[in-house]
Amino acid sequence: MGVKGKVGAQVGRQLAPRITTVAPGLSASFVREMLHRALAGIGPLASAKAAAEEQLSDHDGNVEKAVDAMTSTHVRLAGASGFVTNLGGLITLVVTAPANLAAIAVIQLRMVAAVAYLRGYDLDDPRVHNAILVTILGEDTVDGLVRRKKLPAPPMALATAPARDPELDSVISGEVARDLVARVTGRRLATTLSRRIPGLGGVVGMSADGWSTFRIGRYADRELRPRKTR
Repeated sequence: MGVKGKVGAQVGRQLAPRITTVAPGLSASFVREMLHRALAGIGPLASAKAAAEEQLSDHDGNVEKAVDAMTSTHVRLAGASGFVTNLGGLITLVVTAPANLAAIAVIQLRMVAAVAYLRGYDLDDPRVHNAILVTILGEDTVDGLVRRKKLPAPPMALATAPARDPELDSVISGEVARDLVARVTGRRLATTLSRRIPGLGGVVGMSADGWSTFRIGRYADRELRPRKTR
């Protein structure tokens, strides 16, 4: 197992015990805990701010190059996590799904938080926290929720709202929790047959997690426009 695979596995192991079942046990409080871990760091993963600062230094202060590098790095992390936690056979699906879910959520939240920081957003601001959570839902889901008036606005507007709406915190956490449950359900459907062939489940997981992380990274890049010049 490579370094990135170990990172994904360790994140999953540390967070998975908080999920009492594969899907029904997911809660809004668990979503907020994952966000906290993404911001503060967990295991071998440094905080989102520290990771962003490192990329900024590596790219001589060029924010856009640092943003691209953050996305690429987390796509690789997500792919490694998906591969490691999906290698088991059918009998281990109930065990590995929560681990993969926790790992991929933290990886994607950390990526979006790092992009937000690089673009000048305050990672201590609850409004920015909500924007980060909404971003990992993906553009299509967010657009649908806004159209149905379940969300008042897309991520950037949430991050820059004139005032914080405390009631919105629980609404967003609930939507993210439901989305994560849907991911588990979708993963079951996509990998049940592939797991009958040794190793194939890992390939499916690696591809799905890497692709979804790439799309979320591109969405964050487009949506979280610069707030100040560094």
